[in-house]
Amino acid sequence: MKISLKINGKKIKGEKGKTILEIAKENDIDIPSLCFHPDLSIKANCRLCLVTIKGCSSPQAACSTLSRDNMEIISESPELARLRKTNLELLFSQHQEECGDCVWQANCRMIRLAEQYKIKINRHTDRKKNFLLYDFAPALQFDSSKCIDCRNCVDACAKQQVNHLKIANKNDLQEIIPDDDNPCVFCGQCLMHCPAGAFEAGGEFEKVEEPLQNKNKTIVFQFAPSIRTSIGEEFGLEPGTNLTGQIIAGLKQLGANYVFDTSCGADFTTFEEAGEGLAKIQQNKALPMLSSCCPAWVRFIEMYWPQFAPNIATTRSPQVILGGLVKTYWARQKNIAPQNIVMVSVMPCIAKKYEITRNELEINGLAPVDYVLTTRELARLFKKHKIDLPGLTPQTPDDILGDYSGSGVIYGASGGVMESALRTACFLAGGRNKKMEIAGLRGQQGLKTAEIGLGKMKVKVAVANGLENAVEILKNFEKFKDFACIEVMACPGGCIGGGGQPLSSTPQIRKARADGLYSIDAKMPLRLAHENPALKKIYQEFLTSEEIRKKICHTEYK
Repeated sequence: MKISLKINGKKIKGEKGKTILEIAKENDIDIPSLCFHPDLSIKANCRLCLVTIKGCSSPQAACSTLSRDNMEIISESPELARLRKTNLELLFSQHQEECGDCVWQANCRMIRLAEQYKIKINRHTDRKKNFLLYDFAPALQFDSSKCIDCRNCVDACAKQQVNHLKIANKNDLQEIIPDDDNPCVFCGQCLMHCPAGAFEAGGEFEKVEEPLQNKNKTIVFQFAPSIRTSIGEEFGLEPGTNLTGQIIAGLKQLGANYVFDTSCGADFTTFEEAGEGLAKIQQNKALPMLSSCCPAWVRFIEMYWPQFAPNIATTRSPQVILGGLVKTYWARQKNIAPQNIVMVSVMPCIAKKYEITRNELEINGLAPVDYVLTTRELARLFKKHKIDLPGLTPQTPDDILGDYSGSGVIYGASGGVMESALRTACFLAGGRNKKMEIAGLRGQQGLKTAEIGLGKMKVKVAVANGLENAVEILKNFEKFKDFACIEVMACPGGCIGGGGQPLSSTPQIRKARADGLYSIDAKMPLRLAHENPALKKIYQEFLTSEEIRKKICHTEYK
C-alpha cells in the first residue's frame, strides 16, 4: 500500500511499513547514517539520521521510525546539524584514525560527514587508542581501537550463525571482543558491514605486494569469476560492469608472466563434482551431497556441524584445482620447475586466504596456490601503480589453460555452482547436450529449490544463500533427505558478496554483479564446462587415471 509524505517540503510516495530512511533513500533524499545497513536489523546506534517530524516534540531516528501517511519531515536544519556534529565528534573520539590504512579508503562515510558538517575529528581524545588488535590469522584482523560500537559486526556474525564476536563489559564500558568458544569461519561479513574500517583482510596493506617482489620466479596470476563484475566499482563504474580483458591486461602491467581465468578451474570443478554427485546418487551414498567450493562453508561444517562432513563433496575448489594444474601439467608443458612458480589468486573472499594454508591440499609437497589477494587489494595495486584499469585494451588469458565456459563464469553468483554442475550432470547422465538455464536457482532469495531431469532420473536440488539459510537446512536435515545436492555459499549472494569485494555491499549491488555474470554466460559461445577444449585436452593427456584425478582434483575434510 502506498502512502504520501513530505520530506523537506517535497511530496513523495513510499510503501507503508517502511522507515523514513528507507523511503528517503528510494527517493534520492540523503539523510546521514552510519549504522544502518539493509542486511541487518535496525539498532539506531549512531544517532546521525535524526529528523524532525511535525507533531513530535523531539528529533527521531529516521532508520527506526516507520513512515505514516501525510507525515511531514525535516531532515536538515540548524538544530539537526548541531546534534549531528556533536554525535560525530563523539564517534570520532572512539575511532583511532588510520585513513591511509583503511579498507574504505576514499569512500569513507565518516570522513565525508566530518567534511559536510565541518567538525573537528580530534576535538576529544581518542579513548580507544590502547584497545587491542585481534588477529584472526591468516584471513582477518580486527582493530578494536577503530570500533565505533555500532554493533553491525556482532549482528552480521550472529546472522551468519557463527557468533564469534560478542559484546563484553570492561571497566564499566562495553567492548566488542572475539569469543574463542565460537571459532571464526573467515566469511568476512563483519568487514563488509563495518562502517568504520575496524576490520581488514589478513595482509591487506602490509603484504599486498609480496607476490610481485621475487623477480627470479615465474609469476602466475588467476582471478575468480566474480572479480570481473565488481572491481570496476573501485574505479567509479557501475556494479556489474564486465572488465575481464582489462583485468588480464592490468595484471600483465603489474608484472605477471602469465594470467589465467579461474573460470577455467571452475570447469574442472564442475566436471568432477557432477561426476561425484551422479555416483553418489546412483549408490544412494552420503546424500544429499553438499557443495565444497566455499572454504568458509566447509570450515563452518567442520567447526559447528561435523556430523555432516561426510556429505561434503571431495572435489577441490576452482582456485585450488587450477593452481594444482599449473604446478603439474602446465609446468611440465612449459618446462618450468614447479618450485619456481609463484601462483597468485585474486579472490572475492578472505576465506580463500585460509583455504590455501590447508596442508591436505598440497601436491608433491607444494601448495597449489601461494598467495591470495582480494578484489580490493588488486584495485589498490592498480591505483598505486597508476594503472587505469577501465581504460586498458582488453587481453585474453594465456594458452593451455586459457579456455573457460559460461558455466565457469556463473560460479560467482549464488546458485551458479549448482546450475553449472547440473548442465554437465545432465550430459553425463545421458541427457541431450544443450544449453541449460535454471531460473529457479538464480536470484538473491535465501533458499531456492528445483527438480531436474538427469537422464531417466528426476532429482531435487537446493541452494542456500548465506550461512543463515544453510543452518535452516542443517537443523531440518530430515526434510532434505530426498534431495540429491545442496549448494551453500557462506556470503549473501555468493562470491559476489564475499568479504574481499569492494565496499559497500547491498542487495541491489549484489544483484547487479550477479546479473553481469549471467549476461556474460548468455553471450558466450562456450557455455558448458565439459565442452571446454582445455579440459578435454588435459583429461586426455594428464588426468588419465583415478589416482591422478584424486591427487589433483579431490581432497578430504575433518
